[in-house]
Amino acid sequence: MANSDSLILSDLSDRILTIRLNRPAKKNALTLAMYAGITAALNRASADDEVRAVLITGSAECFTAGNDLMDFLNSPPTSPDSPVVQFLPTLRAFAKPLVAAVCGVAIGIGTTLLLHCDLAYAGTNARFHLPFVDLGLVPEAGSSLLLPQLLGQRKAAELLMLAEPFGAEQAVAMGFVNGVFEPEEVENVARSKALLLASKAPTALRETKRLMKAAQADLVASTMDAELAVFGAQLQGPEAAEALQAFFEKRKPDFSQMV
Repeated sequence: MANSDSLILSDLSDRILTIRLNRPAKKNALTLAMYAGITAALNRASADDEVRAVLITGSAECFTAGNDLMDFLNSPPTSPDSPVVQFLPTLRAFAKPLVAAVCGVAIGIGTTLLLHCDLAYAGTNARFHLPFVDLGLVPEAGSSLLLPQLLGQRKAAELLMLAEPFGAEQAVAMGFVNGVFEPEEVENVARSKALLLASKAPTALRETKRLMKAAQADLVASTMDAELAVFGAQLQGPEAAEALQAFFEKRKPDFSQMV
């Protein structure tokens, strides 16, 4: 099955729905239509009793370069019906096991979505980056809450405030991913784990996932809402305008005159 003009591919086999980012010419940078395609695939997986687990991946060369900035500028995610606004709660509330296979760049949402995956595996070539502040923006997907919980306040500040990129070995040490493998092996490893999950008692798995997340489900939801409100305001502000203009002009942004 293909969505969004084949930029999002989905395939169901062995009770696993694979969602594949398929825009290699743009390093799988996500457009609003691609967000809609992922959301539709997750909703399909939720409704289909044949689906026991979901695997999300890109290719052995690239997971995703994050958001397509021009697409975001043309259609900022500031309304409740925005595909981005629809995607985030769908990801957060997805009840079935979710496994990720990550190779190459995983920028912005390519990193933060892993916080909502149950298992994640990375290639030795994986490169993670959370450049929100450098773009005049703020974190999303609940990462302003979940990252300090996972890493502690100071390490989270390195990733979110200094916007320091990190590699696969750092990712596994910090708990972002479960293991690191050669790029050509990652998807097979992730799929083998999804197959194992698909063989287990489905209700017990869903309830286990729900119980692990229940204590702070409302807090994660409210954090996502707060992040989106600030993200939308920042996206239309002078800092993001300067950062995005600098990005397209291939120069460093100048925030020296901003307060």
